[in-house]
Amino acid sequence: MEKKKRGTRQGIRRRWMTNSLGVVLFVILFAITAFSVAMESYYYATMSSGLRVKAEYVVDFFGDYRTQSEYYQHVLSYVNSNTEDRDEVEMQFLASDGSIRFSTFGLAAYSSPGTPDIAGALDPERPQTTSWTGKDPSTGEHIMAVTTPLTIDGRAVSAVRYVTSLRLVDRQLIAIVGISGAIGLAILLLVYFFNLYFVKSIVEPVAGITEITKRIAAGSYGIQIEKQRDDEIGDLTDAINDMSERIDQSEKMKSEFISSVSHELRTPLTAINGWAETIMNGEVRDADDVKKGMGIIVSEAKRLTGMVEELLEFSRIEDGRFTLSMEPVDLKAEFEDAVYTYKEFFRKEGLELRYEENEEEFPPMEADPGRLRQVFCNILDNASKHGGSGGKIDAAIRREEDWAVITVRDYGAGIPEEELPYVKNKFYKGSSKARGSGIGLAVCDEIVTRHGGELLIGNAEGGGCVVTIRLPLDAAAMSGT
Repeated sequence: MEKKKRGTRQGIRRRWMTNSLGVVLFVILFAITAFSVAMESYYYATMSSGLRVKAEYVVDFFGDYRTQSEYYQHVLSYVNSNTEDRDEVEMQFLASDGSIRFSTFGLAAYSSPGTPDIAGALDPERPQTTSWTGKDPSTGEHIMAVTTPLTIDGRAVSAVRYVTSLRLVDRQLIAIVGISGAIGLAILLLVYFFNLYFVKSIVEPVAGITEITKRIAAGSYGIQIEKQRDDEIGDLTDAINDMSERIDQSEKMKSEFISSVSHELRTPLTAINGWAETIMNGEVRDADDVKKGMGIIVSEAKRLTGMVEELLEFSRIEDGRFTLSMEPVDLKAEFEDAVYTYKEFFRKEGLELRYEENEEEFPPMEADPGRLRQVFCNILDNASKHGGSGGKIDAAIRREEDWAVITVRDYGAGIPEEELPYVKNKFYKGSSKARGSGIGLAVCDEIVTRHGGELLIGNAEGGGCVVTIRLPLDAAAMSGT
């Protein structure tokens, strides 16, 4: 596994370096090539222009001589007296057949180079100044030649040719290419080390995050990753830390839920089993005791049924099978039925359920009456379990524009402020010691939300807890229908 992980890291690094360096290398090579070509063109063009000016000047100088004898006499004198750039540039005077008659080097006289510049300058149809770059046919040296024709009556009778070696220029160009290559290599190395640092700054934190997520997946819930940077990786770290914390909280609540449900199931089952065995074994002979025992069995069986139903409701919500059967409902009548049902039940337990009568008319709303009754009963039951120590419970319903607002308040100890944001979370019971699975409010919140309303829980002024249910009377405002 470690080898595979290392290979993965190297793979990411290799792909990143190959892609980025490949692009940079291509750009550098293209830039060096383009720069070299541009410099070569500049140097050659400059030299060609200079040679062309010289050749055309000489032709203009000798253009006044109209006889061949005069021309050659003055040409020979000019060649012998011309010492300017003699070591660098060779000046040649050509006959009409392209052979060299006079040369400042002297060694090339009466030879015929036969290069394209001579053919262009002595073209019978269209003689013109022509330049050429290539290898000297006799020496193989890289040269540049510019030949300008001397014309008489439109016919090329001779030509002036300037020839220079490109050895020094080529060396200069090679030096320029070498310097450009060195600069390109330096840039490539700089990009390489920068990318190496950049990839390291990404791969290593990601590898660390991967290790932590594996530990989380293995069951180390709640573990946190140290945040090193405030960037995208930092955002990823925050998201994973939040996920880890939420999973840890969920696991703790689930464990508490399992423990709580186990305890809640064990208590009524113990009572049912105990009384059932007692009655079955004939240990209770008095009819009143038998009746009392059967009453306990029925009561505890109902409690078990309620817990199972609650768990089934939660299961339906979790897997998406939770549905509503919508029909026109008199919300006020449904709530009052629940209040009057619990009023007598609370009275037997020593609790006073006070209902604030309301004469307002409530239009029928589209709702699931069974689900709403479930919410009302759960809220009233919670009020008795958690706030019954106050001795009384207040219930009311009123209309606020297009909303029906239902409130149930107890006068118990209330809910600790730090627990209020979590009381509707599944499995959450907080510091309460009252019986229950911790999912009743989560189910109620889901039902109210499906009806387009909201379930609010807070502490009332003067003590106790108040639950507020807001439901839309306008069907168009509802969601989940």
